[in-house]
Amino acid sequence: MAQILKVALLQLLPGKSQMENLEKGIAACRKAKSFGADIALFPEMWSSGYCIPEDLDARRAESLALESEFVTAFGKLAAELDMAIGITFLERFEPLPRNTMALFDRHGKRVLTYAKVHTCDFGEEIRLTPGDAFYTVPLETSCGTVMVGAMICYDREFPESARILMLQGAELVLVPNACPMEINRLCQLRGRAYENMIGIATCNYPSGQPDCNGHSSAFDGVAYLPEMPGSRDTCILEADGSEGIFLAEFDLEMMREYRRNEVHGNAYRHPQKYHLLIEETINAPFIRTDYRK
Repeated sequence: MAQILKVALLQLLPGKSQMENLEKGIAACRKAKSFGADIALFPEMWSSGYCIPEDLDARRAESLALESEFVTAFGKLAAELDMAIGITFLERFEPLPRNTMALFDRHGKRVLTYAKVHTCDFGEEIRLTPGDAFYTVPLETSCGTVMVGAMICYDREFPESARILMLQGAELVLVPNACPMEINRLCQLRGRAYENMIGIATCNYPSGQPDCNGHSSAFDGVAYLPEMPGSRDTCILEADGSEGIFLAEFDLEMMREYRRNEVHGNAYRHPQKYHLLIEETINAPFIRTDYRK
Protein backbone atom coordinates (compact mmCIF):
# COMPACT_ATOMS: atom_id res chain seq x y z
CA MET A 1 0.00 0.00 0.00
CA ALA A 2 1.36 3.41 -0.99
CA GLN A 3 2.42 5.78 1.77
CA ILE A 4 1.02 9.17 0.79
CA LEU A 5 2.18 12.15 2.84
CA LYS A 6 -0.25 15.06 2.42
CA VAL A 7 1.08 18.61 2.78
CA ALA A 8 -1.42 21.49 2.84
CA LEU A 9 -0.04 24.71 1.37
CA LEU A 10 -1.96 27.57 3.03
CA GLN A 11 -1.86 30.15 0.24
CA LEU A 12 -3.62 32.87 2.22
CA LEU A 13 -3.92 36.64 2.30
CA PRO A 14 -2.90 38.02 5.69
CA GLY A 15 -5.14 40.15 7.85
CA LYS A 16 -4.43 43.59 9.30
CA SER A 17 -3.16 42.40 12.69
CA GLN A 18 -1.49 39.51 14.45
CA MET A 19 -4.81 38.58 16.00
CA GLU A 20 -6.48 38.40 12.59
CA ASN A 21 -3.63 36.26 11.31
CA LEU A 22 -3.86 34.00 14.34
CA GLU A 23 -7.59 33.48 13.88
CA LYS A 24 -7.37 33.04 10.11
CA GLY A 25 -4.41 30.69 10.49
CA ILE A 26 -6.23 28.50 13.00
CA ALA A 27 -9.29 28.28 10.75
CA ALA A 28 -7.09 27.38 7.76
CA CYS A 29 -5.37 24.62 9.72
CA ARG A 30 -8.73 23.15 10.70
CA LYS A 31 -9.77 23.15 7.06
CA ALA A 32 -6.46 21.57 6.03
CA LYS A 33 -7.08 18.77 8.53
CA SER A 34 -10.53 18.19 7.03
CA PHE A 35 -8.75 17.65 3.69
CA GLY A 36 -6.65 14.91 5.29
CA ALA A 37 -3.40 16.88 5.62
CA ASP A 38 -0.47 15.48 7.59
CA ILE A 39 1.38 18.83 7.53
CA ALA A 40 0.07 22.39 7.14
CA LEU A 41 2.54 25.03 5.93
CA PHE A 42 2.17 28.82 6.04
CA PRO A 43 3.75 31.42 3.74
CA GLU A 44 6.76 33.39 4.94
CA MET A 45 6.44 35.46 8.12
CA TRP A 46 2.69 34.86 8.49
CA SER A 47 2.46 36.63 11.87
CA SER A 48 3.01 40.03 10.24
CA GLY A 49 2.02 39.27 6.65
CA TYR A 50 5.68 39.71 5.74
CA CYS A 51 5.83 43.22 7.18
CA ILE A 52 9.22 44.35 8.51
CA PRO A 53 8.85 47.82 10.09
CA GLU A 54 11.67 50.23 9.33
CA ASP A 55 11.61 51.66 12.83
CA LEU A 56 13.53 49.38 15.21
CA ASP A 57 11.15 49.88 18.14
CA ALA A 58 8.17 49.07 15.92
CA ARG A 59 10.01 46.03 14.55
CA ARG A 60 10.70 44.74 18.02
CA ALA A 61 7.09 45.37 19.03
CA GLU A 62 5.92 43.32 16.02
CA SER A 63 8.29 40.43 16.82
CA LEU A 64 7.25 37.36 18.79
CA ALA A 65 9.06 35.12 21.24
CA LEU A 66 9.09 31.39 20.57
CA GLU A 67 6.92 30.96 23.66
CA SER A 68 4.48 33.72 22.70
CA GLU A 69 0.74 33.04 22.65
CA PHE A 70 0.70 33.36 18.85
CA VAL A 71 3.35 30.69 18.26
CA THR A 72 2.32 28.26 21.00
CA ALA A 73 -1.31 28.42 19.85
CA PHE A 74 -0.26 26.48 16.76
CA GLY A 75 1.51 23.89 18.90
CA LYS A 76 -1.69 23.33 20.87
CA LEU A 77 -3.66 23.20 17.61
CA ALA A 78 -1.25 20.65 16.12
CA ALA A 79 -1.87 18.35 19.08
CA GLU A 80 -5.63 18.88 18.88
CA LEU A 81 -5.76 18.15 15.15
CA ASP A 82 -3.14 15.38 15.15
CA MET A 83 -1.42 17.28 12.31
CA ALA A 84 2.03 18.89 12.05
CA ILE A 85 2.04 22.67 11.50
CA GLY A 86 4.82 24.87 10.10
CA ILE A 87 4.06 28.36 11.43
CA THR A 88 6.12 31.37 10.32
CA PHE A 89 6.69 34.61 12.19
CA LEU A 90 8.94 37.56 12.91
CA GLU A 91 10.92 36.16 15.83
CA ARG A 92 12.09 38.27 18.76
CA PHE A 93 15.87 38.08 18.72
CA GLU A 94 18.92 40.21 19.43
CA PRO A 95 20.39 42.34 18.02
CA LEU A 96 17.59 42.26 15.41
CA PRO A 97 14.52 40.04 14.89
CA ARG A 98 14.69 36.91 12.71
CA ASN A 99 12.57 35.48 9.89
CA THR A 100 11.62 32.13 11.42
CA MET A 101 9.59 28.96 10.95
CA ALA A 102 8.66 26.70 13.86
CA LEU A 103 7.51 23.17 13.04
CA PHE A 104 5.22 21.49 15.55
CA ASP A 105 4.67 17.77 15.23
CA ARG A 106 1.23 16.18 15.49
CA HIS A 107 1.66 15.87 19.27
CA GLY A 108 2.24 19.60 19.64
CA LYS A 109 5.99 19.39 20.26
CA ARG A 110 8.19 22.00 18.59
CA VAL A 111 10.68 19.79 16.75
CA LEU A 112 12.31 22.36 14.46
CA THR A 113 13.08 26.07 14.69
CA TYR A 114 14.69 27.49 11.59
CA ALA A 115 15.67 31.12 10.94
CA LYS A 116 16.28 32.19 7.35
CA VAL A 117 20.01 31.96 6.59
CA HIS A 118 20.07 33.89 3.32
CA THR A 119 18.28 37.08 4.33
CA CYS A 120 17.62 39.47 1.44
CA ASP A 121 20.20 42.02 2.55
CA PHE A 122 19.72 43.99 -0.67
CA GLY A 123 16.24 44.88 0.64
CA GLU A 124 14.30 45.28 3.85
CA GLU A 125 15.65 42.07 5.40
CA ILE A 126 18.86 43.97 6.13
CA ARG A 127 16.83 44.89 9.23
CA LEU A 128 16.91 41.26 10.44
CA THR A 129 19.41 38.85 11.98
CA PRO A 130 20.24 35.97 9.62
CA GLY A 131 20.01 32.39 10.82
CA ASP A 132 23.24 30.49 11.31
CA ALA A 133 22.54 26.91 10.15
CA PHE A 134 20.20 24.46 8.42
CA TYR A 135 18.45 21.65 10.30
CA THR A 136 16.77 18.35 9.51
CA VAL A 137 14.61 16.49 12.03
CA PRO A 138 12.60 13.26 12.20
CA LEU A 139 8.90 14.08 12.00
CA GLU A 140 6.43 11.46 13.14
CA THR A 141 3.42 11.30 10.80
CA SER A 142 0.58 8.92 9.97
CA CYS A 143 2.96 7.55 7.30
CA GLY A 144 5.68 6.87 9.86
CA THR A 145 8.79 8.95 10.46
CA VAL A 146 9.79 11.38 7.71
CA MET A 147 13.03 13.36 7.72
CA VAL A 148 12.05 17.03 7.26
CA GLY A 149 14.14 20.16 6.76
CA ALA A 150 13.38 23.79 5.97
CA MET A 151 14.47 26.65 3.76
CA ILE A 152 12.81 30.07 3.50
CA CYS A 153 12.28 31.88 0.19
CA TYR A 154 15.68 33.29 -0.95
CA ASP A 155 17.48 30.26 0.54
CA ARG A 156 16.21 28.39 -2.51
CA GLU A 157 18.55 30.37 -4.77
CA PHE A 158 21.63 28.81 -3.19
CA PRO A 159 22.15 25.14 -4.13
CA GLU A 160 24.09 24.66 -0.90
CA SER A 161 20.91 25.12 1.17
CA ALA A 162 19.10 22.07 -0.17
CA ARG A 163 22.36 20.14 -0.55
CA ILE A 164 23.13 20.49 3.17
CA LEU A 165 19.62 19.36 4.06
CA MET A 166 19.96 16.33 1.78
CA LEU A 167 23.29 15.46 3.40
CA GLN A 168 21.56 15.67 6.79
CA GLY A 169 19.09 13.06 5.55
CA ALA A 170 16.13 15.24 4.54
CA GLU A 171 13.43 13.54 2.49
CA LEU A 172 11.13 16.57 2.43
CA VAL A 173 11.98 20.28 2.60
CA LEU A 174 9.35 22.85 3.62
CA VAL A 175 9.76 26.28 2.02
CA PRO A 176 7.68 29.25 3.23
CA ASN A 177 7.81 32.00 0.59
CA ALA A 178 6.91 35.64 -0.10
CA CYS A 179 7.85 36.69 -3.63
CA PRO A 180 6.64 36.31 -7.23
CA MET A 181 6.92 32.64 -8.17
CA GLU A 182 7.70 32.93 -11.87
CA ILE A 183 9.24 30.33 -14.17
CA ASN A 184 12.85 30.85 -13.08
CA ARG A 185 12.14 30.53 -9.36
CA LEU A 186 9.95 27.51 -9.97
CA CYS A 187 12.80 26.02 -11.98
CA GLN A 188 15.12 26.57 -9.02
CA LEU A 189 12.82 24.52 -6.80
CA ARG A 190 12.51 21.84 -9.49
CA GLY A 191 16.31 21.73 -9.73
CA ARG A 192 16.82 21.50 -5.95
CA ALA A 193 14.39 18.57 -5.80
CA TYR A 194 15.92 16.80 -8.83
CA GLU A 195 19.60 17.13 -7.93
CA ASN A 196 19.07 16.05 -4.31
CA MET A 197 16.27 13.49 -4.82
CA ILE A 198 14.12 15.21 -2.20
CA GLY A 199 10.57 16.46 -2.01
CA ILE A 200 10.10 20.23 -1.83
CA ALA A 201 6.85 21.92 -0.76
CA THR A 202 6.66 25.72 -1.14
CA CYS A 203 3.88 27.93 0.20
CA ASN A 204 3.53 31.48 -1.15
CA TYR A 205 1.07 34.33 -0.61
CA PRO A 206 -1.62 34.65 -3.30
CA SER A 207 -2.16 37.48 -5.74
CA GLY A 208 -3.38 40.51 -3.80
CA GLN A 209 -0.42 40.41 -1.43
CA PRO A 210 2.21 42.94 -2.59
CA ASP A 211 4.93 41.40 -4.75
CA CYS A 212 3.37 37.91 -4.59
CA ASN A 213 1.38 35.85 -7.09
CA GLY A 214 0.55 32.50 -5.49
CA HIS A 215 1.80 29.50 -7.47
CA SER A 216 2.66 27.52 -4.37
CA SER A 217 4.21 24.30 -5.55
CA ALA A 218 5.42 20.80 -4.75
CA PHE A 219 8.10 18.72 -6.46
CA ASP A 220 8.80 15.10 -5.51
CA GLY A 221 12.22 14.86 -7.20
CA VAL A 222 11.40 11.57 -8.94
CA ALA A 223 12.48 12.09 -12.54
CA TYR A 224 12.50 8.48 -13.77
CA LEU A 225 10.39 5.38 -13.21
CA PRO A 226 11.21 1.89 -14.52
CA GLU A 227 7.82 1.51 -16.17
CA MET A 228 7.97 4.89 -17.94
CA PRO A 229 9.97 5.75 -21.07
CA GLY A 230 12.05 8.90 -20.74
CA SER A 231 11.58 11.23 -17.77
CA ARG A 232 8.52 12.31 -15.81
CA ASP A 233 7.50 15.74 -14.55
CA THR A 234 8.60 16.06 -10.92
CA CYS A 235 6.00 18.79 -10.30
CA ILE A 236 3.11 17.21 -8.43
CA LEU A 237 1.31 20.49 -7.68
CA GLU A 238 1.35 24.08 -8.85
CA ALA A 239 -1.40 26.35 -7.56
CA ASP A 240 -2.82 29.29 -9.46
CA GLY A 241 -2.78 32.82 -8.06
CA SER A 242 -5.94 32.56 -6.00
CA GLU A 243 -6.31 32.36 -2.26
CA GLY A 244 -6.89 28.85 -1.03
CA ILE A 245 -5.55 25.66 0.50
CA PHE A 246 -3.74 23.37 -1.91
CA LEU A 247 -2.95 19.76 -1.02
CA ALA A 248 0.27 18.16 -2.27
CA GLU A 249 0.53 14.37 -2.05
CA PHE A 250 4.01 12.87 -1.76
CA ASP A 251 4.34 9.15 -2.49
CA LEU A 252 6.97 8.29 0.11
CA GLU A 253 7.40 4.68 -0.99
CA MET A 254 8.10 5.77 -4.57
CA MET A 255 10.46 8.53 -3.44
CA ARG A 256 12.42 6.22 -1.16
CA GLU A 257 12.78 3.53 -3.79
CA TYR A 258 14.04 6.14 -6.22
CA ARG A 259 16.56 7.46 -3.68
CA ARG A 260 17.89 3.94 -3.11
CA ASN A 261 18.59 3.38 -6.79
CA GLU A 262 19.19 6.60 -8.72
CA VAL A 263 22.38 8.56 -9.32
CA HIS A 264 21.78 11.98 -7.76
CA GLY A 265 21.94 13.21 -4.17
CA ASN A 266 25.03 11.93 -2.39
CA ALA A 267 25.49 8.83 -4.55
CA TYR A 268 28.42 9.93 -6.72
CA ARG A 269 29.69 13.18 -5.23
CA HIS A 270 33.42 14.02 -4.92
CA PRO A 271 33.49 16.49 -2.01
CA GLN A 272 37.28 16.21 -1.74
CA LYS A 273 37.42 18.16 -5.02
CA TYR A 274 35.08 20.97 -3.96
CA HIS A 275 37.46 23.00 -1.75
CA LEU A 276 36.62 26.28 -3.47
CA LEU A 277 33.03 26.01 -2.23
CA ILE A 278 34.12 26.98 1.28
CA GLU A 279 36.39 29.82 0.16
CA GLU A 280 35.08 33.06 1.68
CA THR A 281 36.84 35.53 -0.61
CA ILE A 282 34.45 37.39 -2.92
CA ASN A 283 35.85 38.77 -6.15
CA ALA A 284 34.43 41.01 -8.86
CA PRO A 285 31.83 41.06 -10.34
CA PHE A 286 30.14 39.74 -7.19
CA ILE A 287 31.28 42.33 -4.64
CA ARG A 288 28.30 44.01 -2.91
CA THR A 289 28.61 46.75 -0.29
CA ASP A 290 25.58 45.50 1.67
CA TYR A 291 26.84 41.90 2.01
CA ARG A 292 26.88 40.51 5.56
CA LYS A 293 28.52 37.31 6.79
